[in-house]
Amino acid sequence: MYEEDTPILDACCGSKMFWFDKDNPDVMFMDNRKINEELSDGRKLIVMPDTVEDFRDMPFKDNSFYMVVFDPPHLIKAGKNSWLAKKYGTLDPITWKSDLQRGVNECMRVLKPYGTLIFKWSEDQIPTSEVLKLFSYEPLFGDKRSKTRWMVFMK
Repeated sequence: MYEEDTPILDACCGSKMFWFDKDNPDVMFMDNRKINEELSDGRKLIVMPDTVEDFRDMPFKDNSFYMVVFDPPHLIKAGKNSWLAKKYGTLDPITWKSDLQRGVNECMRVLKPYGTLIFKWSEDQIPTSEVLKLFSYEPLFGDKRSKTRWMVFMK
């Protein structure tokens, strides 16, 4: 449950893969789905956010968080019930541009002034350069070489 003094929001937490503490009390873990199932290869996939919400229309007040982590789905082509779709989620192949625009705008809206947005993107199907064209914000710094990119923005 969202506490008004929670300092960090993970807007698309998925299975919390990159978190060292998957139950960190300083983080509001959000995703648009809940999953707890065994995959075809025997591994468990668990997506259990604190709250189930849409990153394009967050229920939080303006200026709520000191940090927002935005690791949206990066796939527009994946089988509906595929392991990849379940693990990473998918973007709509028609609306992905406006969905990402709305998502980053929501992330900035819920950030406190001078708050930090951490954006993660995998270039598996869509180049980072195409995604950054959609944003009205410039990253301060980040990774420019790997297939999975991390960028930092400040409100």
